[in-house]
Amino acid sequence: MPSTRVLYGTTAFLSAFLLFVIEPMSAKQILPLLGGSSAVWLTCLVFFQAALLLGYLYAHWLTHRGGRQFRIHMATVAVAVVILALSMLLASGTANTSHPVVTIFWTLTRSIGLPFLVLASTSPLLQRWLSERESTGREAAPVWYRLFALSNAGSLLALIAFPTLIEPHITLRMQRGLWAAGFVLFVALVFAITAGGRSTDGTTAIPDASTLEEEGAASPAHHRWLWFLLPMAAAMQLSAVTAHLTVNIAAIPLLWVLPLAVYLLTFIIAFDRPVLYQRPLVVRLLVLMLASLGYALSKDDFSLPIGLTIAFFLFECFVACLFCHGEAYRLRPRRSSEATLFYLLIAAGGAAGTFMIGIAFPLIFSANYDLALAFFATAVLALAATWNDGWAQRLLWSTAAVLMLALAVVLHLGFRQQTIAQVRNFYGTLRVKQADFHPLHVPYRTLMHGTIQHGTQIFSSEGAHIPTTYYAKDSGIGLALRFCCDTSYGMPSPRHIGVIGLGTGTVAAYTHPLDRIRFYEINPQVEPIARHLFSYLSNSPAKVTIVPGDARTSLSHEPSQQFDVLALDAFSGDAIPLHLLTIEAMQLYRSHLKPNGILVVHVSNQYLNLAPEVALLGEAAHLEVRDVNSPSNDERGEFRAEWVVMTADKSFFSRPEVSPYTEFIVQKDKLRVWTDDYSSLLPIVRLSAR
Repeated sequence: MPSTRVLYGTTAFLSAFLLFVIEPMSAKQILPLLGGSSAVWLTCLVFFQAALLLGYLYAHWLTHRGGRQFRIHMATVAVAVVILALSMLLASGTANTSHPVVTIFWTLTRSIGLPFLVLASTSPLLQRWLSERESTGREAAPVWYRLFALSNAGSLLALIAFPTLIEPHITLRMQRGLWAAGFVLFVALVFAITAGGRSTDGTTAIPDASTLEEEGAASPAHHRWLWFLLPMAAAMQLSAVTAHLTVNIAAIPLLWVLPLAVYLLTFIIAFDRPVLYQRPLVVRLLVLMLASLGYALSKDDFSLPIGLTIAFFLFECFVACLFCHGEAYRLRPRRSSEATLFYLLIAAGGAAGTFMIGIAFPLIFSANYDLALAFFATAVLALAATWNDGWAQRLLWSTAAVLMLALAVVLHLGFRQQTIAQVRNFYGTLRVKQADFHPLHVPYRTLMHGTIQHGTQIFSSEGAHIPTTYYAKDSGIGLALRFCCDTSYGMPSPRHIGVIGLGTGTVAAYTHPLDRIRFYEINPQVEPIARHLFSYLSNSPAKVTIVPGDARTSLSHEPSQQFDVLALDAFSGDAIPLHLLTIEAMQLYRSHLKPNGILVVHVSNQYLNLAPEVALLGEAAHLEVRDVNSPSNDERGEFRAEWVVMTADKSFFSRPEVSPYTEFIVQKDKLRVWTDDYSSLLPIVRLSAR
């Protein structure tokens, strides 16, 4: 019945497209609540996998309700429409930054929970219904597994379209409206399918699955275990590679798209083009990739060009996920009655894998061993899947599993070298390293977040008071703090300084007696490190205040602080909190500045050219804008830094102490100013790292 398959295929494709468009859309709406951390995406991924599992569980339960299943599903879909309408009218609410995982799960459940569950249940439901509808007499029709591949094709298209076509050109408000319209179209297709499955007396026109004679034997228990465990290993690979690329390799916020696209592509190949899954070749490639990447992770001095490194990890993820999904498809059930259980266990494995990487491991381990443990799980599952292929395969994969576990031990020992403190939470892994500062042969400490340095201090009698890294005296922040305010009788006047992003507290090195400095920091583990392992805060003669939580949320609930200088230092790492760089945010900052106060924004970033966008924001806020680029100086521990300096005081940039260091910012064509309803990083991504 070609027309029936077209209807079912269209519905499956649309449901998957809507499913994967709402994922990045919802994650982007949550980012402002939690400071823009890249961990928000990984936690959202855990929620989406869990919701997918619930959707498959609902589909499995529903198909055992006999003739009532269509009425139940139509009622569920109607309630989902009502909930979607209500969620579009309600505000997003506030976030509890001390419990970010709970915040994310509750926000997503309240806003898209039931509509997401309905969409997630579509593919397994349609496969079961189509198989039963095409059944003749008492003979069950085979499961049309291509429907699952169509689903993944829709998912892949949505994933590619969102960052390249949707986000750069459509506001969030319009995105939500278009998505709601798409969901209404999906509902109409579902009602057409359910109506077609009912006879005139209201009972089901599809044969009862319990009356059909199934072809083939029931799946053995160990196959069912592998339906769960193989997708679990694939999901661990997806989450671990995503986290590794976005935190340790390249600070490109859109990089998470690529591993997920690879993950979905392997589903499409395994379920729609199984002939492309050449098992002997994939097994050999998997051995090669696990060995190569295991070696790379065990060597601190191992490095490749950034593009090659990204391609290397993506290819490993592709091979590993293709093996897991290909083996799961090879063990697929032959009975249509087992189809929903098959997808249920696949979803359960995906949810378990993302849960371990996204939530469990950060709670269990103080360092990041996620990639090594994902490799270990993959090797163990390869051993299970190839067990019947002979002793050679058993020996190979037993050895691989032991080596992958040994890799985690090697990483643990490596992390302990030169490390005096290491902690991990939702916002990432923080590590304090101590080494010898060669020019002076004195100790110095560095705060690391992944591979990003968030501050360094030289521990000598003079060096402990010197601002290093991005905060040199000729940097944008250095110029603003040194020349922002007039002196009275040869003494600097009292200043009120605000800093978004604490780090090691290096900015406090610029303070004088009678100054006040107020830091805003969302990660609760940063303050104890800054206070106890670095001395910038304790050495400061100023009154130091640290405000926990997201800076924009905190500032919106405070009276005007009347800052002389407000510094935004939250854009050099892997996570770019875009809600801090919008017109609405600029208006908030201006309300907290003195009339001639100075706003400085740290825009040093290898992969994003933030300066033109920040300049647009400054001009929209009627401020004078200049760029300040300061060079590196190894002898003083100073890094190359770029700061955008903005003020309503036009005379500031004409001062002889400031003017030589500033320059105008060249604008990019077709760059739009960011608002709370529109922002896109794609137009400012650098084609090559600086």
